[in-house]
Amino acid sequence: MKSDVIVIGGGPAGMYAAITAAQQGCQVLLVEANDRLGKKLLITGKGRCNVTNNCSAQEVMQNTPRNGKFLFSALENCPPAKVMDFFENNGCSLKTERGNRVFPVSDKSQSILECLKNALHKNQVKIQIAKVLEILTENSVVTGVKTDAGIVSASKVILATGGLSYPTTGSTGDGYRMAKALGHTVVETEGSLVPLETAGNICQKMQGLSLRNVGVRLLDAKGKTLYKDFGELLFTHFGVSGPTVLSASAHLRGDGCKLILDLKPALDENKLNDRILRDLDTYKNRTMENALTDLLPRSMIPVVLELLEIPGDLQANSLTKQHRRGLVDLLKAFPVSVVGKRPVAEAIVTSGGIKVSEINPKTMESKRISGLFFAGEIIDCDAYTGGFNLQIAWATGYAAGMAVKNCD
Repeated sequence: MKSDVIVIGGGPAGMYAAITAAQQGCQVLLVEANDRLGKKLLITGKGRCNVTNNCSAQEVMQNTPRNGKFLFSALENCPPAKVMDFFENNGCSLKTERGNRVFPVSDKSQSILECLKNALHKNQVKIQIAKVLEILTENSVVTGVKTDAGIVSASKVILATGGLSYPTTGSTGDGYRMAKALGHTVVETEGSLVPLETAGNICQKMQGLSLRNVGVRLLDAKGKTLYKDFGELLFTHFGVSGPTVLSASAHLRGDGCKLILDLKPALDENKLNDRILRDLDTYKNRTMENALTDLLPRSMIPVVLELLEIPGDLQANSLTKQHRRGLVDLLKAFPVSVVGKRPVAEAIVTSGGIKVSEINPKTMESKRISGLFFAGEIIDCDAYTGGFNLQIAWATGYAAGMAVKNCD
């Protein structure tokens, strides 16, 4: 077989790259190892597919803590507005929700996948279900690929196999192996946008408790603030999760990190102290375990009292000024010691990947192998939640698809 362009990987970046290349007049073959396209896409956004973020290219870069500047050209040429137009013009209506998150009006990721599949068909992209074993080259120039179904000749190959997150969807790291074999550097991979494991059993005692409005700061071992956020947090059997924690995980570096939670961000210390005084007066004849029910979720009260060494059966009117001061301090700076991330298989995206200094940022072409291009999660770029990672997939896929248009 022979093709102008071979795209390896039928995820968002691969499909968008294939569509873009075909629109430039190239004969495109899309090779996917799974039995169907877009397997991971279907589970994004809890099955709703947060397709992008309705913001500027600059804001996408600001929400990409790892190598965001590398994406400047790609995002300028394919900003969120262009992605939204693509789906709208191809029959998939979109809507913008809180935080500028963009979803299909249907609330089904299947709508996004069907739109992409229809565009692949419309642009005559050939699809082959096969496993790519290696990318073939001669004198550092791409000549094709070897699959378990045979060899396909091509002068351009776009590698878009994803990362290591959600391995059941086909993210097995094959792309890293193929890139390494061609001399590329793969920055060590780990999970990003992933829940965090914590020390002790404090979080476990509050397992299942979800907090909607909480301030979150991630500190390193020296007490330097690495990241701060505000929003939702969930206590789990292993530690903490939720949107604020997932974004914080992108900044976790080294050992000794700590999360500091502001459980009452709407109140400063003086107002919180006044609030506690009122509650203690209202429930002065009750035990401390019952006197804090208006202030804290019930499952959190025993944990707070234990940390402050206040007996749960202590009468509210017996609480000392020192203990009350400690309560204020704890609610404004509740410490959670982080021991590490959950496994990369549980991460939303993979941090690490093909070193960006080895990729042309305008074309996504390899600086080492002529005719080899990269797109999507395989590149060492990752962003916060909110549709930013899919936007990176579309933008890099578009850049690679446009760059291969001079087909031999």
